[in-house]
Amino acid sequence: MKIEWINGFEIAAAAEGGRILISANREGLLSLAKHLTVLAESEPGDHIHYDEYNSLKESSAEIVIEKVL
Repeated sequence: MKIEWINGFEIAAAAEGGRILISANREGLLSLAKHLTVLAESEPGDHIHYDEYNSLKESSAEIVIEKVL
């Protein structure tokens, strides 16, 4: 899967009290939308992994989004 980012993206994620909060600027939201579209067209079991080392702001919770059947 080819994942593309829009320049200037900022995304953060937090997991607190049974909820997940994803905060993003315009470029971050557009990037996530592109990623979800690519994932929707991929094979079951494919996934996208986001963490503070490759895409999220420091101290963010990890996010894994997986395509199922």
